[in-house]
Amino acid sequence: MRKYFGTDGVRGRVGEFPMTPDFAMKLGWAAGQVLGAEGVREVLIGKDTRASGYMLESALEAGFSAAGVNVALVGPLPTPGVAYLTSTFRADAGVVISASHNPFDDNGIKIFGQGGQKLNDIQEQEIERWLQVAIDGGMTCVSSEKLGKARRIDDAAGRYTEYCKANLPGHLSLNGLKIVLDSANGAGYRVGPAVFRELGAELISIHDKPNGLNINENCGATSMQSLCDAVLAHQADIGIALDGDADRLMMVDHTGAVVDGDELLYLLAKDAKRAGYTGGVVGTQMSNLGLEQALNELNIPFKRAKVGDRYVLEQLNAMGWRLGGEGSGHLLSLDHASTGDAIIASLRVLASLLEQQATLYDAKQGMHKLPQTLINVRYTAQAGHDPLDTPAVLQAVALVEQQLGQTGRVLLRKSGTETLIRVMVEAVDAGRAQSSAQQIADAFS
Repeated sequence: MRKYFGTDGVRGRVGEFPMTPDFAMKLGWAAGQVLGAEGVREVLIGKDTRASGYMLESALEAGFSAAGVNVALVGPLPTPGVAYLTSTFRADAGVVISASHNPFDDNGIKIFGQGGQKLNDIQEQEIERWLQVAIDGGMTCVSSEKLGKARRIDDAAGRYTEYCKANLPGHLSLNGLKIVLDSANGAGYRVGPAVFRELGAELISIHDKPNGLNINENCGATSMQSLCDAVLAHQADIGIALDGDADRLMMVDHTGAVVDGDELLYLLAKDAKRAGYTGGVVGTQMSNLGLEQALNELNIPFKRAKVGDRYVLEQLNAMGWRLGGEGSGHLLSLDHASTGDAIIASLRVLASLLEQQATLYDAKQGMHKLPQTLINVRYTAQAGHDPLDTPAVLQAVALVEQQLGQTGRVLLRKSGTETLIRVMVEAVDAGRAQSSAQQIADAFS
């Protein structure tokens, strides 16, 4: 079991353990011990626009240097950009300082291995073992001549911009398309507008003025209202929302309606099949049942992984498939990027629409989402007691599943960061989903 790493690296409130400079330095040192033993000699470090990124960047740099690992600093850049540059600069590993869609006073640290792939569980467990050594007994330091060196890479954003642009086929152009882009005041605030403007779009760019404190604040992929309003106000063809580190994508059609990750994954899968793709699609336990039903109608196999894009990627690799994602907007198209990339995914969607001469509104009609209700139930942790196994809960779940039959779905899972049970129910109508979820939630009291 991992103690510090969650589904997306180490994350927490800045100034509170573990998001302190002392912890970050020791994490860098521990990662340097593990990755250095695997042959890593240089680590690329990027970050989003949070003010705390400067502090954590310096601490990580010190930790890696003490372990004898060199550091290349790229500044604010989307998470997938760091993954891409880790590979193209031939760095041996990459680190992103970001809490993704969380508010500014949170931050996080996630580590990529060679080729831009996230670390596996075994590597993270080994880093945690060394981290505990540093926490309990302090860090060691290599001799002065072996200390890691640091350098800054000035053209990182430009290189990543060109890479993104190459993902729109050369015979296509965004000329004539009016697009509203919401960069969430985050890591994509420079690259995103540059990509779409240089590809010919008439671009209205919003939430592209980060000040260190406004990342994800009433904007971006987790707060869509301002984008919906802007699409309607400007009579735009489409709206594109990134999150704070630009690895999640949500879109808005010309009617002002939100198009989420499940619907976008359906569009990408349908387009891939039309182009000859014979593999399947990986979603998660939280993927809408409507996605599964729509893919079944297209004879596209579908499997569910644990929640988290890292587990989607693991399942894709195990199956030899190329497409997967989450309703939250993490979309994986392994033929185009090694990790979730909101800018590249949006270009793949736009390419599909241009090829079909279709609007986003029309293209999504083949999938019908089932209403979904999610209720968080707080519980008191007790040794030897699993709240999911109580007779009342088991009975309530069995009853709801019997009532829903094949027309709905029940999912209960523990939060990875809080003492919460997430009760999710899907049903053919919103009222049934709400009442069924509440029925199960009440069983915990």
